[in-house]
Amino acid sequence: MEQYDLVIIGSGPGGYVAAIRAAQLGYKTVLVEKYNTLGGTCTNVGCIPTKAILDSTHHYHDAVHHFEAHGITTDGLSVDFRRLYARKDQVVLQNTQGLNFLMRKNKITVIQGTASFVDNSTLSIVKKDNVTELIQGNKIIIATGSKPATIPGVVIDKERIITSTEALSLKAQPKNMVIIGGGVIGVEMASIFNRLGVEVTIIEYADHLLANMDHELGDGLKKILSKEGIRILLQKAVYKAENLGDSAQVSFKDRSGQEQELTADYVLVAVGRKAYTEGLGLENTDVQLDARGTIVVNNQLQTAASNIYAIGDVIGGAMLAHKAEEEALFVVEQINGQKPHIHYDRIPAVVYTWPEVASVGFSEEELKAKGMKYTVGSFPFSANARARAGMDTQGFVKVLADPVYGELLGVHVLGARAADLIAQAVVGLEYEITADSMARISYAHPTYSEAMKEAHTIASGRPSVNI
Repeated sequence: MEQYDLVIIGSGPGGYVAAIRAAQLGYKTVLVEKYNTLGGTCTNVGCIPTKAILDSTHHYHDAVHHFEAHGITTDGLSVDFRRLYARKDQVVLQNTQGLNFLMRKNKITVIQGTASFVDNSTLSIVKKDNVTELIQGNKIIIATGSKPATIPGVVIDKERIITSTEALSLKAQPKNMVIIGGGVIGVEMASIFNRLGVEVTIIEYADHLLANMDHELGDGLKKILSKEGIRILLQKAVYKAENLGDSAQVSFKDRSGQEQELTADYVLVAVGRKAYTEGLGLENTDVQLDARGTIVVNNQLQTAASNIYAIGDVIGGAMLAHKAEEEALFVVEQINGQKPHIHYDRIPAVVYTWPEVASVGFSEEELKAKGMKYTVGSFPFSANARARAGMDTQGFVKVLADPVYGELLGVHVLGARAADLIAQAVVGLEYEITADSMARISYAHPTYSEAMKEAHTIASGRPSVNI
């Protein structure tokens, strides 16, 4: 039986980062993956392919709606749906090939097969040829990620009632689509298909889009998406979805109990994800699950079995690829005797609509619930010179700061390049910089980042000089 210093189950962002860091530190490392390609959900059917299609459809949307204003005329403009999806596949292939290269470069053993625990230190791996291999690990990291969740009355059949995974593999462009859920996945999928001319309806149970983020972000995005033709129904409870053969029907009711039905080519379920622990054989270990089915870990991300750790979506919290990566480094370096740290309240969240949405730290609703005092600095992109030049004037920057010491409490951005702008705010929160200090550094002109400067200035109690 082969013995390893570190066994990692799952090759998503958490798994492959853990494997690479472990190998760099000199550990004999094996990465076990049940699918044919490395990279997990993010690389294969999540973050990467979604962003590839978002970028493609964004170019098309600009060509249709904005090129003329720039003096650019196009004749016979159309979308080749199959080619658009083929480009997405090529992007995914490049990323998975890159991961294969990194495994070879770092001399990491990769076993393709399904792993299950025999005991706390032994794993049985059923390979593709049905041959079973037993391996042992001094330390084991579970990084098996998550899978799409659903709600009572809605069975995902992967034909007409689908998830984002199936939506990224459609053979032809649908005419209409209903999306259950107005969270990150829901609004990104809505943006993709709406830009292509698909009639899209979002049904959301909460009273805001992006309900887990600062409500001004969701409310602002709702206005923008509605103007672009996406129908958004809030405070609606879906209780049934049915495959009708060549279409699907979804049934829902509002808070008063009034029932409604919608029929579309597809119903896309985007109500969140749940930890993937099925078939792991955790019953043969000391590892415990909580009521939600996530693996219970302590502050060191250690399970009840002291040699087994868990990271990423499988332990719950924010289901973000970069969270899993940070946890991977945290666990491996901790095993190595180092003293890494993670501040979960300083991990940014991003939504890749256009304009983008990004957030880090406390929302205004969270500060109110905690009874914390704060100041607000808000600045619109409509007053930003670079945004005007680029015709991307929608949205705003919102900075929340402590009124006494000026420390940043939260930063929220709805606007062009928000996904990149938020990195500056992460630095501010991580090193407890004040809004005033963030405002007094030099920002290049003209840039979108100047909107950050002005919001920091206002949050610090000084007036903006640009509005």
